[in-house]
Amino acid sequence: MDVQLLAALVIGIATIVVIVLWTRLDAFVALLVAAIVTGSIAGTAPIDTIDSIIAGFGATLSSIGIVIGLGVAVGKILEVSGAADALARAFVGALGKGREPWAMGGTGALVSIPVFCDSGYVIMNPLARSIARRKRQGYVTLALALGCGMTLTHHLVPPTPGPLAVAGILGADLGGVILVGLIFSVLLLPIVILYATIVGPKLEDEVLPEVREAVYGHAHASAGEPGSASTDVALDELPPEDDPAAALGTPPEGAPPHRVGAFLGALPLVIPILLIVANTVATAIEKNSQGVLGDDEAYEPSNFVSAIAFVGNPVVALLIGLILAVYVLLPRWTTKNQVSGWLSDAAASAGLILLITGAGGGLGQVLRDSGVGDALADAIADLSLPGVLVPFLIASLVRIAQGSGTVAMITAASVTAPLVSDLGLSALAATLACCAGSMVFSYFNDSYFWVVTRFTGLDGVAALRGWSGITTAVWLGSIPLVLIAGWVL
Repeated sequence: MDVQLLAALVIGIATIVVIVLWTRLDAFVALLVAAIVTGSIAGTAPIDTIDSIIAGFGATLSSIGIVIGLGVAVGKILEVSGAADALARAFVGALGKGREPWAMGGTGALVSIPVFCDSGYVIMNPLARSIARRKRQGYVTLALALGCGMTLTHHLVPPTPGPLAVAGILGADLGGVILVGLIFSVLLLPIVILYATIVGPKLEDEVLPEVREAVYGHAHASAGEPGSASTDVALDELPPEDDPAAALGTPPEGAPPHRVGAFLGALPLVIPILLIVANTVATAIEKNSQGVLGDDEAYEPSNFVSAIAFVGNPVVALLIGLILAVYVLLPRWTTKNQVSGWLSDAAASAGLILLITGAGGGLGQVLRDSGVGDALADAIADLSLPGVLVPFLIASLVRIAQGSGTVAMITAASVTAPLVSDLGLSALAATLACCAGSMVFSYFNDSYFWVVTRFTGLDGVAALRGWSGITTAVWLGSIPLVLIAGWVL
């Protein structure tokens, strides 16, 4: 690999670490500075580096910015209406006390099959918060389990766009990829839960104060530090003043008390997810029937699928979810000013997440445009390794270099497509290797890193221990599965 490009990558990463850990500047500034430093060392013209930052920032926010804003707004209405709390009661009650991390990890894995991690995490995070609030502990454990459960199927199971594209590039049977990807996900989920339950409690004290207050509220002040044994109370033992729907105020005289059941409370979450699922599944089926899977330019959607694609677009689906939340979950006496105030609060909380997410996209674009990802891929392809590890490691190194798991697996598939027969691999094994390799070490240049860590309230070393650690743990756990797939498939 070109020494100059390697130096650009190493120094760029070091710049982020130094600024985040040892200065008074925040991650948004660190990412922008690192992007400029990386581009300069890689030999990119200064104006081209700025253009890459702007392009990456815009492209990232164009795909996820509106979704984050709408998702946070839905979460706020779920919170103030008491719907998230009702769902938490039903969720934990159905699975039994002590299995909450399994519940969140498994639910995240299911939701993320058709939904991008960023969107799914924003939609489901209020449930993790509400469960933690009820238990008076364990938010980091639940948040990590939820986030990494989503990572598994997002990287391994079509019709998630990344694995779908890889299957198309390598000519793998889509049904086989779905089946084996699900098997991989089920086998790796215990690693997610084990890591979250071991490391999560150690990071509870590292949660940012504003997030801690948002999660635990008055319960945190009155019941002791979250995570202590004395704080694990039954779900029906919360005092009235901790009612999450207290923000609605006192109902007018003669009006019945406001109560939201789990069924109604689920609608603003379930309806958008079902619409997005319908979009991805219908599109994948029709592409497959036309024989253009992985070739968007040759695809001609029918009128029916076009209609589903419209309502199933994450922006439209979440907009529908927000409208449902406001008109189904809130009582009739809620005023327009109240709703506007809650939505303004949601927008304020989403602002920093959006800036950091966009800056991460800018850094990733600089790394792509500077040629670092391609250079890493070419270097690893020249090594003497077991055949199935070639696409696996290419995807891993490209992921570290530029942050996007989808880009990493597609890059690995593109590089190894001409090599599959020479490596003695089946298209299915090569596909799974590309997808599994792209899960490694989510960190500063990954937009999902910032979504998870900001919502979880982890910063600096705590963010690396929690999120980067758990994604690396499942990556390590996937290595023997990939080797078996290369041997068996």
